[in-house]
Amino acid sequence: MAQFYFKYGAMNSGKTIEILKVAHNYEEQGKDVVIMTSALDNRDGFGIVSSRIGMRRDAIAIATDFDVFQYVRNLAKVPYCILIDEAQFLTKEQVIAFSRVVDELDIPVMAFGLKNDFLNHLFEGSEALLLFADKIEEIKTICHYCSKKAIMNLRMVDGEPVYAGQQIQIGGNESYRAVCRRHYFKPEM
Repeated sequence: MAQFYFKYGAMNSGKTIEILKVAHNYEEQGKDVVIMTSALDNRDGFGIVSSRIGMRRDAIAIATDFDVFQYVRNLAKVPYCILIDEAQFLTKEQVIAFSRVVDELDIPVMAFGLKNDFLNHLFEGSEALLLFADKIEEIKTICHYCSKKAIMNLRMVDGEPVYAGQQIQIGGNESYRAVCRRHYFKPEM
């Protein structure tokens, strides 16, 4: 019986590396996977899943109007599983569609993404994943400033923390730091 997984973590927790590792392990066994990512994150190109350590793969880009259920249903070959990067950018409707992929097409789906934004609000996709996923797992990393577990994402502009702005601003280490609660509120301590 297929299941729907949501694996979340703060920035730089290795979510993309985990996707690439899972894909590699399945493919080494001759099992096909479909890798998908948000069309919003095009830092390394459109439809590319890319980790900070240099590993990368082509992926299906998911725009907000992309019908994921129809896409998967129309695939010529049924994949062993579907892996989704940047799942926080999914719409609620897309998360429900992936639930249908699991329930109606019996294909496991593993979604990886952030839980909360830099203001500590849930993303639409993350909120829906927390509601609809069968299994939820945290991918842990440590605070940029200390050795505590990082649970928040601190947005930086010109080396200074910011606590206002648009929810979505695509960026990596130059724009965000994974931090513990203490250093979210007082990064210089």
